[in-house]
Amino acid sequence: MKARLFCLLLLTLALTGCSGMRIVDSDVRAYTAAQGITVPASYRFERLPSQLAQPEQRDDLETVVQTELDKVGMRLDETAPLYSVRLDLRVHKDPRSPWDDPRYSAGFFQGFPVMTRHGVLYQYPAPFLVMEMPWYRREISLLIRRLADGLLVYETRAASDGYWADDAAVVPAMVEAALRDFPNPPPGPRRISIEIPR
Repeated sequence: MKARLFCLLLLTLALTGCSGMRIVDSDVRAYTAAQGITVPASYRFERLPSQLAQPEQRDDLETVVQTELDKVGMRLDETAPLYSVRLDLRVHKDPRSPWDDPRYSAGFFQGFPVMTRHGVLYQYPAPFLVMEMPWYRREISLLIRRLADGLLVYETRAASDGYWADDAAVVPAMVEAALRDFPNPPPGPRRISIEIPR
């Protein structure tokens, strides 16, 4: 009976750990022009010719940004907008974390270097596999321009990195961080942490 209770407790702890929250840390810089933006206001999305190549991905990103802009008093209006919003998302996948041990290569631990009495350096490979985890670096930028005179009135950038591969969960948290304190952000860089489900 005690063994069953212990196993049940262990299983409960394991499932609780897997169903928790994770934190997306974003380094944010935001700038506003002297005139700024008065909300509520209307906008349209601006797409560069290079951004027209993958319309489905672009639509998904614009949907995420539209949701966050709605929360801060900006509404999408393709017919008579006051502002244009230009988006840029960059995702870079590194084969390993910047803090990974360089002796791990191609999934194998390469062993420790050994110096002989003749000054020759040898490495003895270890016989076990090591699982490498890629490292993702993401950066999103939003530029808001007043259409009447073309003045850039708001700029914000958020950068985040980590092991999480699911852009669909991480990017909305980054957009939320980028638009924190819109339209009057504090000066200087900030680190904003957003909790998202695992």
